[in-house]
Amino acid sequence: MNKHEKINYVEFPAKNIEATKAFFTAVFGWSFLDYGPEYTAFSNEGIDGGFFKSDLTVSTSHGSALIIFYSKELENTQSKIENEGGSIIKPIFLFPGGHRFHFSDPNGNEYAVWSDIH
Repeated sequence: MNKHEKINYVEFPAKNIEATKAFFTAVFGWSFLDYGPEYTAFSNEGIDGGFFKSDLTVSTSHGSALIIFYSKELENTQSKIENEGGSIIKPIFLFPGGHRFHFSDPNGNEYAVWSDIH
């Protein structure tokens, strides 16, 4: 159900839609619905969203918001990301509330994963 004036959807740039779908399917188990060759959508992954064809990327160094995933098995999630072509931008570090690391997907978009279990 859509909630009035609440965050409802998020969109990310993707240089390669097919590589994006393969990466997020392999690492996080996502499924996608294509809307033509330049857009794909995901749902039921914490928030609904999509990827649009673009040569741009999102990065905190450019002032972008940071999307942060939660994991009960931080090192295992990091290994899956690396095995599927993602890059670790910031290795696991301690922060108030737990541990986390930052990574980029095959497009170069920055995300983070955190855990309160280490």
